[in-house]
Parts: sequence; C-alpha cells; structure tokens
Amino acid sequence: MSGVILFDGTCAFCERSVRFIASRDGGYFRFGASQNPEGQALLAEHGTSREAARSIILIEDGEISLRSTAVLKIARHMTAPWRWAAVFLYVPLPIRDAVYRVVAAVRHRIAGQSNACEIPPPEIRQRLITR
Repeated sequence: MSGVILFDGTCAFCERSVRFIASRDGGYFRFGASQNPEGQALLAEHGTSREAARSIILIEDGEISLRSTAVLKIARHMTAPWRWAAVFLYVPLPIRDAVYRVVAAVRHRIAGQSNACEIPPPEIRQRLITR
C-alpha cells in the first residue's frame, strides 16, 4: 500500500518538499502535481478540486488529508527524526492550520515560483502518478 501526495507544480518550495520527502519515505509515496490531468482526476474521484484544497494533499487509504494534517501524516512515513513531527497531530487543528497558512503565505517568497515544471530525477520520476 502507498499514499499519493498532490502538490502545487508551480511552487519551487513544493517541488523541493517532494524531493525531501522522496529521499526519506522508503518509497512509500507517489507524487503528482495537483494541476496536471492525473492530479485533477484523483481530486475529482475524491470529491474535491485543487481550488477547494489550495494545499498539499495526501490521499491515503481512500481518504483525503489537507494542510497541516496532510503534512503531519506524511511525516509519519519518513525516517527519524522527521517522523516524530507526527506528534503534532494531537495539537488542535485550528492552531496547526494557522501555522500551515503562515508558511503557505510565504512559500513563494522563501523558495520562489517555478514557471516550468523541472524534470525530476529518475528516482522520483518513476514514482509520479499516471493514469
């Protein structure tokens, strides 16, 4: 079994996050840009859209997780010490999502914006979602 992470393909911060996760998840996740046809189809299957989600999206065991919940559930599948961040799932959702919104608001300033989706390295390319 594996999870699928949908991310903003025009966000350099998000693209770097995918690389970071892929190097620490033991091959558990597959990845896709939420604006690509494959990502859009998955979102439609689960009754949501990229515009509605506006966050990193985790699809795991038939359920969608958004924002801080997605990030922390992703962390559970990463190597230590990153997996320990999952303890923050016990923090109330409004507080977690407030922190998430602050990071999301400045992510383009932190890492810039990507005008073109760069070609991922082979170890990530083989894990991209396709239909």
